[in-house]
Amino acid sequence: MDTTETFAQRVRAEFTPKGAFLNTASNGLLPARGVAALHEAALLRAEGRPLLPLFEDVESCRAGYARLAGVPAHRVAAGASVAAHTGVIAASLPAGAEVLTAEDDFTSVLNPFHVRGDLKVRAVPLERIAESVRPDTALVAVSAVQSADGRLADLRALREAARAHGARTYVDFSQAAGWLPVDADAYDFTATVSFKWLLGPHGAAFLTVPEDFGGLVPVLAGWVAGEAPWDSCYGPVAELAHSARRFDLTHALFTYTALRRSLELIEELGIDAVHAHALTLADRFRTGLAGLGHEPLAAPGSAIVSVPGLGTRQPELSEAGIEVSNRSGNLRAAFHLYNTDADVDRLLEALRG
Repeated sequence: MDTTETFAQRVRAEFTPKGAFLNTASNGLLPARGVAALHEAALLRAEGRPLLPLFEDVESCRAGYARLAGVPAHRVAAGASVAAHTGVIAASLPAGAEVLTAEDDFTSVLNPFHVRGDLKVRAVPLERIAESVRPDTALVAVSAVQSADGRLADLRALREAARAHGARTYVDFSQAAGWLPVDADAYDFTATVSFKWLLGPHGAAFLTVPEDFGGLVPVLAGWVAGEAPWDSCYGPVAELAHSARRFDLTHALFTYTALRRSLELIEELGIDAVHAHALTLADRFRTGLAGLGHEPLAAPGSAIVSVPGLGTRQPELSEAGIEVSNRSGNLRAAFHLYNTDADVDRLLEALRG
Protein backbone atom coordinates (compact mmCIF):
# COMPACT_ATOMS: atom_id res chain seq x y z
CA MET A 1 0.00 0.00 0.00
CA ASP A 2 1.23 3.50 -0.81
CA THR A 3 2.41 5.84 1.90
CA THR A 4 0.59 9.16 2.22
CA GLU A 5 3.60 10.92 0.70
CA THR A 6 3.67 8.62 -2.33
CA PHE A 7 -0.09 8.95 -2.73
CA ALA A 8 0.16 12.74 -2.81
CA GLN A 9 3.13 12.73 -5.15
CA ARG A 10 1.43 10.47 -7.67
CA VAL A 11 -1.75 12.54 -7.58
CA ARG A 12 0.13 15.81 -8.07
CA ALA A 13 1.88 14.34 -11.10
CA GLU A 14 -1.44 13.49 -12.74
CA PHE A 15 -3.87 16.34 -12.04
CA THR A 16 -3.71 20.09 -12.70
CA PRO A 17 -7.03 21.64 -11.66
CA LYS A 18 -7.23 25.40 -12.14
CA GLY A 19 -9.16 25.86 -8.90
CA ALA A 20 -10.85 23.83 -6.18
CA PHE A 21 -12.69 21.13 -8.12
CA LEU A 22 -15.21 19.58 -5.72
CA ASN A 23 -17.68 18.28 -8.29
CA THR A 24 -16.66 14.69 -9.03
CA ALA A 25 -20.27 13.59 -8.42
CA SER A 26 -20.97 15.34 -11.74
CA ASN A 27 -17.79 14.39 -13.57
CA GLY A 28 -14.24 13.57 -12.58
CA LEU A 29 -10.99 15.10 -13.75
CA LEU A 30 -8.85 13.36 -16.37
CA PRO A 31 -5.34 12.35 -15.27
CA ALA A 32 -2.39 13.43 -17.37
CA ARG A 33 -1.74 9.88 -18.52
CA GLY A 34 -5.32 9.68 -19.85
CA VAL A 35 -4.99 12.99 -21.70
CA ALA A 36 -1.78 11.74 -23.32
CA ALA A 37 -3.51 8.51 -24.36
CA LEU A 38 -6.38 10.49 -25.89
CA HIS A 39 -3.91 12.56 -27.88
CA GLU A 40 -2.17 9.46 -29.22
CA ALA A 41 -5.51 7.85 -30.11
CA ALA A 42 -6.54 10.96 -32.01
CA LEU A 43 -3.28 10.81 -33.96
CA LEU A 44 -4.03 7.21 -34.93
CA ARG A 45 -7.28 8.39 -36.50
CA ALA A 46 -5.80 11.50 -38.02
CA GLU A 47 -2.94 9.61 -39.63
CA GLY A 48 -4.95 6.62 -40.77
CA ARG A 49 -3.04 4.08 -38.73
CA PRO A 50 -4.63 0.79 -37.55
CA LEU A 51 -6.95 1.14 -34.55
CA LEU A 52 -6.33 -2.34 -33.12
CA PRO A 53 -4.58 -0.94 -30.00
CA LEU A 54 -7.78 0.92 -29.11
CA PHE A 55 -9.80 -2.32 -29.14
CA GLU A 56 -7.17 -3.82 -26.85
CA ASP A 57 -7.79 -0.93 -24.45
CA VAL A 58 -11.44 -1.99 -24.19
CA GLU A 59 -10.42 -5.41 -22.95
CA SER A 60 -7.90 -3.91 -20.54
CA CYS A 61 -10.66 -1.73 -19.12
CA ARG A 62 -12.96 -4.72 -18.79
CA ALA A 63 -10.30 -6.58 -16.82
CA GLY A 64 -9.35 -3.53 -14.74
CA TYR A 65 -12.93 -2.80 -13.77
CA ALA A 66 -13.50 -6.49 -13.00
CA ARG A 67 -10.65 -6.39 -10.49
CA LEU A 68 -12.05 -3.22 -8.93
CA ALA A 69 -15.55 -4.71 -8.73
CA GLY A 70 -14.46 -8.12 -7.49
CA VAL A 71 -15.78 -10.26 -10.36
CA PRO A 72 -14.11 -12.19 -13.19
CA ALA A 73 -13.77 -10.25 -16.44
CA HIS A 74 -16.11 -12.59 -18.32
CA ARG A 75 -18.98 -11.25 -16.18
CA VAL A 76 -18.39 -7.62 -17.25
CA ALA A 77 -20.08 -6.02 -20.24
CA ALA A 78 -18.73 -2.79 -21.74
CA GLY A 79 -21.46 -0.38 -22.76
CA ALA A 80 -22.22 3.30 -23.11
CA SER A 81 -24.55 4.33 -20.26
CA VAL A 82 -26.28 3.10 -17.13
CA ALA A 83 -29.64 3.89 -18.76
CA ALA A 84 -28.86 1.46 -21.60
CA HIS A 85 -27.87 -1.26 -19.14
CA THR A 86 -31.01 -0.63 -17.10
CA GLY A 87 -32.99 -0.84 -20.32
CA VAL A 88 -31.68 -4.35 -21.01
CA ILE A 89 -32.67 -5.45 -17.51
CA ALA A 90 -36.11 -3.82 -17.83
CA ALA A 91 -36.72 -5.44 -21.22
CA SER A 92 -35.93 -8.86 -19.76
CA LEU A 93 -38.56 -8.76 -17.01
CA PRO A 94 -41.94 -10.45 -17.53
CA ALA A 95 -45.05 -8.29 -17.79
CA GLY A 96 -46.50 -7.46 -14.38
CA ALA A 97 -43.22 -7.95 -12.50
CA GLU A 98 -42.71 -5.72 -9.47
CA VAL A 99 -39.59 -3.55 -9.35
CA LEU A 100 -38.79 -1.96 -5.99
CA THR A 101 -36.88 1.33 -6.15
CA ALA A 102 -35.78 4.17 -3.89
CA GLU A 103 -37.65 7.47 -4.03
CA ASP A 104 -35.87 10.14 -6.09
CA ASP A 105 -33.05 7.84 -7.13
CA PHE A 106 -31.13 8.80 -10.25
CA THR A 107 -33.26 8.66 -13.39
CA SER A 108 -31.01 6.21 -15.26
CA VAL A 109 -31.70 3.59 -12.60
CA LEU A 110 -35.47 4.13 -12.72
CA ASN A 111 -36.87 5.36 -15.99
CA PRO A 112 -36.40 2.27 -18.20
CA PHE A 113 -38.66 0.35 -15.81
CA HIS A 114 -41.33 3.04 -15.99
CA VAL A 115 -41.40 3.31 -19.77
CA ARG A 116 -42.12 -0.41 -20.08
CA GLY A 117 -45.67 0.45 -19.05
CA ASP A 118 -46.50 -3.09 -17.94
CA LEU A 119 -44.28 -3.35 -14.86
CA LYS A 120 -45.29 -2.58 -11.28
CA VAL A 121 -42.70 -0.03 -10.17
CA ARG A 122 -42.86 0.78 -6.46
CA ALA A 123 -40.81 3.53 -4.80
CA VAL A 124 -40.07 3.79 -1.08
CA PRO A 125 -37.71 5.93 1.00
CA LEU A 126 -34.11 4.74 0.72
CA GLU A 127 -33.89 3.84 4.41
CA ARG A 128 -36.92 1.54 4.06
CA ILE A 129 -35.95 -0.30 0.90
CA ALA A 130 -34.74 -3.49 2.58
CA GLU A 131 -37.84 -3.83 4.78
CA SER A 132 -40.06 -3.15 1.76
CA VAL A 133 -39.02 -6.22 -0.23
CA ARG A 134 -41.93 -8.65 -0.35
CA PRO A 135 -42.65 -12.09 -1.84
CA ASP A 136 -43.93 -10.69 -5.15
CA THR A 137 -40.93 -8.39 -5.67
CA ALA A 138 -39.04 -9.52 -8.77
CA LEU A 139 -36.19 -6.99 -8.68
CA VAL A 140 -34.77 -4.38 -6.31
CA ALA A 141 -33.01 -1.54 -8.16
CA VAL A 142 -31.07 1.11 -6.24
CA SER A 143 -27.98 3.31 -6.35
CA ALA A 144 -25.31 2.35 -3.84
CA VAL A 145 -24.73 6.05 -3.18
CA GLN A 146 -27.43 8.59 -3.86
CA SER A 147 -26.43 11.21 -6.42
CA ALA A 148 -28.44 14.05 -4.89
CA ASP A 149 -27.13 13.91 -1.33
CA GLY A 150 -24.53 11.16 -0.94
CA ARG A 151 -26.57 8.81 1.27
CA LEU A 152 -25.35 5.22 1.25
CA ALA A 153 -27.86 2.42 0.79
CA ASP A 154 -27.76 -0.41 3.33
CA LEU A 155 -26.78 -2.92 0.67
CA ARG A 156 -26.17 -5.78 3.07
CA ALA A 157 -29.70 -5.55 4.46
CA LEU A 158 -31.10 -5.17 0.96
CA ARG A 159 -29.23 -8.24 -0.26
CA GLU A 160 -30.43 -10.36 2.65
CA ALA A 161 -34.03 -9.23 2.23
CA ALA A 162 -33.96 -9.90 -1.50
CA ARG A 163 -32.48 -13.35 -0.97
CA ALA A 164 -35.14 -14.16 1.63
CA HIS A 165 -37.92 -13.31 -0.84
CA GLY A 166 -36.32 -14.64 -4.02
CA ALA A 167 -35.89 -11.21 -5.60
CA ARG A 168 -33.00 -10.25 -7.84
CA THR A 169 -30.84 -7.20 -7.12
CA TYR A 170 -29.59 -4.40 -9.38
CA VAL A 171 -27.16 -1.86 -7.89
CA ASP A 172 -25.85 1.26 -9.60
CA PHE A 173 -22.27 1.97 -8.49
CA SER A 174 -21.91 5.20 -10.49
CA GLN A 175 -21.43 7.31 -7.34
CA ALA A 176 -19.41 4.64 -5.57
CA ALA A 177 -16.94 2.83 -7.83
CA GLY A 178 -13.63 4.66 -7.71
CA TRP A 179 -13.73 5.84 -4.08
CA LEU A 180 -15.80 3.25 -2.21
CA PRO A 181 -14.80 -0.43 -2.14
CA VAL A 182 -17.50 -2.34 -4.02
CA ASP A 183 -18.41 -6.00 -4.33
CA ALA A 184 -20.36 -6.60 -7.52
CA ASP A 185 -20.31 -10.34 -6.87
CA ALA A 186 -22.82 -9.83 -4.05
CA TYR A 187 -25.60 -8.73 -6.44
CA ASP A 188 -27.24 -10.12 -9.55
CA PHE A 189 -26.61 -7.05 -11.68
CA THR A 190 -24.58 -3.90 -11.18
CA ALA A 191 -23.74 -0.96 -13.42
CA THR A 192 -21.58 2.13 -13.35
CA VAL A 193 -20.54 4.99 -15.58
CA SER A 194 -16.87 5.80 -16.09
CA PHE A 195 -16.82 9.61 -16.16
CA LYS A 196 -17.28 10.30 -12.46
CA TRP A 197 -15.17 8.62 -9.76
CA LEU A 198 -13.44 6.33 -12.28
CA LEU A 199 -11.92 9.46 -13.89
CA GLY A 200 -12.63 8.55 -17.50
CA PRO A 201 -14.20 10.50 -20.35
CA HIS A 202 -17.91 10.28 -21.10
CA GLY A 203 -19.19 7.41 -23.20
CA ALA A 204 -18.39 4.21 -21.29
CA ALA A 205 -20.27 2.20 -18.69
CA PHE A 206 -19.97 -1.29 -17.25
CA LEU A 207 -22.59 -3.93 -16.47
CA THR A 208 -21.91 -7.01 -14.36
CA VAL A 209 -24.10 -10.08 -14.71
CA PRO A 210 -24.29 -13.54 -13.11
CA GLU A 211 -22.55 -16.52 -14.64
CA ASP A 212 -25.86 -17.63 -16.19
CA PHE A 213 -26.68 -14.03 -17.30
CA GLY A 214 -29.66 -13.89 -14.91
CA GLY A 215 -32.25 -14.25 -17.64
CA LEU A 216 -31.15 -11.11 -19.47
CA VAL A 217 -31.94 -10.89 -23.18
CA PRO A 218 -29.25 -9.06 -25.21
CA VAL A 219 -31.79 -6.86 -26.99
CA LEU A 220 -29.14 -4.27 -27.92
CA ALA A 221 -26.61 -6.77 -29.28
CA GLY A 222 -24.67 -5.75 -32.36
CA TRP A 223 -21.53 -7.05 -34.02
CA VAL A 224 -19.32 -6.49 -30.94
CA ALA A 225 -21.59 -8.88 -29.02
CA GLY A 226 -20.69 -11.81 -31.26
CA GLU A 227 -18.40 -14.58 -30.08
CA ALA A 228 -16.28 -13.70 -33.12
CA PRO A 229 -16.99 -9.96 -33.57
CA TRP A 230 -15.14 -9.48 -36.84
CA ASP A 231 -17.10 -12.38 -38.32
CA SER A 232 -20.39 -10.88 -37.08
CA CYS A 233 -20.46 -7.65 -39.08
CA TYR A 234 -23.11 -8.66 -41.64
CA GLY A 235 -26.47 -10.30 -41.18
CA PRO A 236 -27.77 -11.60 -37.85
CA VAL A 237 -25.14 -12.51 -35.28
CA ALA A 238 -24.73 -16.25 -35.70
CA GLU A 239 -23.26 -16.85 -32.25
CA LEU A 240 -23.45 -14.47 -29.31
CA ALA A 241 -20.44 -14.15 -27.05
CA HIS A 242 -20.30 -16.86 -24.41
CA SER A 243 -19.43 -14.20 -21.82
CA ALA A 244 -21.04 -10.95 -20.67
CA ARG A 245 -19.61 -9.42 -23.82
CA ARG A 246 -22.92 -10.43 -25.45
CA PHE A 247 -24.30 -7.33 -23.71
CA ASP A 248 -21.58 -5.01 -25.07
CA LEU A 249 -22.50 -1.94 -27.07
CA THR A 250 -20.31 -0.52 -29.83
CA HIS A 251 -17.32 0.84 -28.00
CA ALA A 252 -16.41 4.52 -27.74
CA LEU A 253 -12.78 3.72 -28.44
CA PHE A 254 -11.20 7.02 -27.38
CA THR A 255 -13.04 6.84 -24.08
CA TYR A 256 -11.78 3.36 -23.25
CA THR A 257 -8.24 4.34 -24.25
CA ALA A 258 -8.18 7.11 -21.65
CA LEU A 259 -10.19 5.12 -19.09
CA ARG A 260 -7.61 2.33 -19.16
CA ARG A 261 -5.03 4.74 -17.75
CA SER A 262 -7.43 6.07 -15.11
CA LEU A 263 -8.26 2.58 -13.90
CA GLU A 264 -4.55 1.80 -13.74
CA LEU A 265 -3.97 4.89 -11.60
CA ILE A 266 -6.74 3.99 -9.15
CA GLU A 267 -5.35 0.47 -8.89
CA GLU A 268 -1.83 1.81 -8.28
CA LEU A 269 -3.04 4.12 -5.51
CA GLY A 270 -5.26 1.46 -3.96
CA ILE A 271 -9.00 1.85 -3.45
CA ASP A 272 -8.61 1.69 0.34
CA ALA A 273 -6.22 4.64 0.27
CA VAL A 274 -8.53 6.62 -2.03
CA HIS A 275 -11.47 5.82 0.23
CA ALA A 276 -9.67 6.96 3.36
CA HIS A 277 -8.46 10.15 1.67
CA ALA A 278 -11.91 11.11 0.40
CA LEU A 279 -13.63 10.48 3.73
CA THR A 280 -11.03 12.47 5.65
CA LEU A 281 -11.73 15.49 3.45
CA ALA A 282 -15.51 15.05 3.62
CA ASP A 283 -15.36 14.87 7.43
CA ARG A 284 -13.14 17.96 7.52
CA PHE A 285 -15.81 19.79 5.53
CA ARG A 286 -18.60 18.57 7.81
CA THR A 287 -16.68 19.77 10.87
CA GLY A 288 -16.08 23.15 9.26
CA LEU A 289 -19.74 23.50 8.36
CA ALA A 290 -20.72 22.98 11.98
CA GLY A 291 -18.45 25.87 12.92
CA LEU A 292 -20.31 28.03 10.40
CA GLY A 293 -23.70 27.03 11.77
CA HIS A 294 -24.67 24.79 8.85
CA GLU A 295 -25.83 21.19 9.12
CA PRO A 296 -25.41 18.93 6.07
CA LEU A 297 -27.88 16.20 5.24
CA ALA A 298 -27.07 13.01 7.12
CA ALA A 299 -24.87 10.78 4.96
CA PRO A 300 -22.36 9.09 7.26
CA GLY A 301 -19.44 7.45 5.54
CA SER A 302 -19.97 9.33 2.29
CA ALA A 303 -17.52 11.32 0.17
CA ILE A 304 -20.47 13.47 -0.95
CA VAL A 305 -21.72 16.22 1.35
CA SER A 306 -24.99 18.03 0.65
CA VAL A 307 -25.86 21.24 2.51
CA PRO A 308 -29.46 22.51 2.54
CA GLY A 309 -30.08 26.10 1.52
CA LEU A 310 -26.64 26.81 0.08
CA GLY A 311 -27.15 25.60 -3.47
CA THR A 312 -27.85 29.12 -4.71
CA ARG A 313 -24.23 29.98 -3.87
CA GLN A 314 -22.99 27.73 -6.68
CA PRO A 315 -22.65 30.44 -9.40
CA GLU A 316 -20.61 32.77 -7.21
CA LEU A 317 -18.46 29.89 -5.98
CA SER A 318 -17.75 28.92 -9.57
CA GLU A 319 -16.77 32.49 -10.33
CA ALA A 320 -14.31 32.23 -7.44
CA GLY A 321 -12.78 29.05 -8.88
CA ILE A 322 -14.60 26.59 -6.62
CA GLU A 323 -16.66 23.99 -8.47
CA VAL A 324 -19.61 22.40 -6.64
CA SER A 325 -23.19 21.56 -7.65
CA ASN A 326 -26.64 22.89 -6.85
CA ARG A 327 -29.04 20.00 -6.36
CA SER A 328 -32.59 21.10 -5.50
CA GLY A 329 -31.27 24.06 -3.53
CA ASN A 330 -28.64 22.01 -1.74
CA LEU A 331 -24.94 22.64 -2.19
CA ARG A 332 -23.30 19.34 -3.12
CA ALA A 333 -19.55 18.93 -2.65
CA ALA A 334 -17.78 15.72 -3.63
CA PHE A 335 -14.28 14.83 -2.45
CA HIS A 336 -11.95 12.60 -4.44
CA LEU A 337 -8.30 11.62 -4.65
CA TYR A 338 -7.11 14.92 -6.19
CA ASN A 339 -8.69 17.10 -3.51
CA THR A 340 -6.73 18.51 -0.58
CA ASP A 341 -7.23 20.12 2.82
CA ALA A 342 -6.65 23.45 1.07
CA ASP A 343 -9.64 22.82 -1.21
CA VAL A 344 -11.87 22.17 1.80
CA ASP A 345 -10.65 25.26 3.61
CA ARG A 346 -11.07 27.40 0.50
CA LEU A 347 -14.71 26.35 0.20
CA LEU A 348 -15.36 26.93 3.90
CA GLU A 349 -13.78 30.39 3.73
CA ALA A 350 -15.92 31.28 0.72
CA LEU A 351 -19.08 30.14 2.52
CA ARG A 352 -18.06 32.11 5.57
CA GLY A 353 -17.80 35.24 3.43
